[in-house]
Amino acid sequence: MELRDLRSFIEVVIHQSFTKAAAHSYLSQPSFSKAVKKLEEELNVELFDRSTRHLRLTDAGQIVYEQAQKAVESLSEITNLLDDLKNVTSGEIRIGIPPLIGTLFFPTIAMRVQEKYPNVSLHLVERGAKLIGQLVENGQVDLGIIVLPADTSKFNVQPFITDEFVLYVHINHPLAKKNTVEISELKEEKFILFSDEFTLHDYIKNVCIEAGFIPEVSYQSSQWDLILELVSSQFGVTLLPKSIYSKQNNPNVHIVPLAEPTLYWRLGIITKKDAYHSFALKEVLKMF
Repeated sequence: MELRDLRSFIEVVIHQSFTKAAAHSYLSQPSFSKAVKKLEEELNVELFDRSTRHLRLTDAGQIVYEQAQKAVESLSEITNLLDDLKNVTSGEIRIGIPPLIGTLFFPTIAMRVQEKYPNVSLHLVERGAKLIGQLVENGQVDLGIIVLPADTSKFNVQPFITDEFVLYVHINHPLAKKNTVEISELKEEKFILFSDEFTLHDYIKNVCIEAGFIPEVSYQSSQWDLILELVSSQFGVTLLPKSIYSKQNNPNVHIVPLAEPTLYWRLGIITKKDAYHSFALKEVLKMF
């Protein structure tokens, strides 16, 4: 049984798909299939129930998954423990960040770390916020930046950034002329949202439901810049944090503040509770 096969198996479980696991890594789908098949042959069990449309762990698969997580996490701590023993602020810190948060804040984070700790490298892992929590819990990343709230029974949580949501519309849209807009005024609009693996997807839908309607979603994407391109092409409207406006330069995109009560985008930094934190990680956390 090889560690890389266990890592491949864990990736397939997290993404619930061989295809999606391959899309988020440098390995091909056949490589993931081969790794899982090899484990099944070595252990003489079936890890997945393949009789349904979606991959589901068998009882044996659940046991292997839980133990594989522990094995991978324990092995990954060896390097950290040795680095602390040498008292060297070097090595790699794995940071899990949703793409939108990464676009806005990762360059600044990387620059500050590089200036203070030039021997510490940052490895960026971009996933939807729902997956980031799993990666932190499984020990696959050292820290994550997610949309709050977070489960404080599993994670150490420290606030990071608070921003407000605004409406993004085409400059010729009737709502673009307003000073503020109520969520209820968007009842007849078509929405362009992040895909459902992102926390913002559920958040926006729930905000609309609380305002008395179920939003009609015309397009979904994992890329914020594509979402704004669709807005500029008049395919719909979207709600995004105000800070993203400064990152785009499309003259056809206009923002309108939301009327009270303002919706806030609260971000936090999470690390696994009771897990080992390397010296470098502790120092980097002090910078936030």
